[in-house]
Amino acid sequence: MGSGHGHAQASATARHRGRMIAVIAITSLVFVAQVIGGIVAGSLALISDSLHVATDITGVLMALIASHFAARPASDRRTFGYYRLEILAAVVNAAVLFGIAIWVFSEASRRLFRPPAVSADLVLVIAIAGLVVNGISLALLHRGQKESLNVRGAYLEVMGDLTGSLAVVVAAIGIQLTGLQVIDPIASVVVALMILPRAWRLMREAIDVLLEATPKGMDLREVRRLMLAAERVVDVHDLHAWTLTSGLPVLSAHVVVEASDLQDTGRLLDALHEILMGRFDVEHSTIQVEPVGHAEHEGARHA
Repeated sequence: MGSGHGHAQASATARHRGRMIAVIAITSLVFVAQVIGGIVAGSLALISDSLHVATDITGVLMALIASHFAARPASDRRTFGYYRLEILAAVVNAAVLFGIAIWVFSEASRRLFRPPAVSADLVLVIAIAGLVVNGISLALLHRGQKESLNVRGAYLEVMGDLTGSLAVVVAAIGIQLTGLQVIDPIASVVVALMILPRAWRLMREAIDVLLEATPKGMDLREVRRLMLAAERVVDVHDLHAWTLTSGLPVLSAHVVVEASDLQDTGRLLDALHEILMGRFDVEHSTIQVEPVGHAEHEGARHA
């Protein structure tokens, strides 16, 4: 019953593809500038923020790739298409984020006791440029993040990077005012600490999808209660809900009715679909209508 949500999501992302490509282009320039500037200035904070920017570029690129593959039709071999590629990419991205944070912590611990001299003026100029570019990127993605989950993910990636750039600006000003070089590795730790929650959230959400956990925000007890309240429904069992990819929940269930009601199941299926779509945003559902007593012959455990 019904399956259009994923393609609607893909088309919403596609409408803003040009803006997302522009964000990747200008953010890539910031990444290159921060890497070169961080090496020349001897600033771990700036290098850390450049790695943060690199993960943001990856996140936006993932959104574009996901929208491309989501638009590809399903086949007999891949009946749900390529939706899960987005989730697999998210796992890889989260693992990279953890790796970056660990490297920054390791390097910062070494520099805390022997902080090298940092060219605060150069760091400040590049960090401010990063702030400006992040602001432009947020403006480009602002409208699209209200329409597409993928664009919203990219929007949040850039917002996180803006906060990282702000931390580097504060660190550079602090070094200029106090001359304390130890501020730089401390700022790099702050950037790494900002990366960790996002990495953990991304990994946890991706693993939940791969384990086919109940979609976030969906209460199966409430789903069952509303389905049971539908006219002619006697029981509901084998109720399962999972997520194909972000923003695309799927549900299957066995609905029990009296044998005399099996002749006209169309209206019942329409009513159940309206419940699932209207209350839980489930456009793709598979419902088996069966007579009372049929569950005893199915040879499966029911929930």
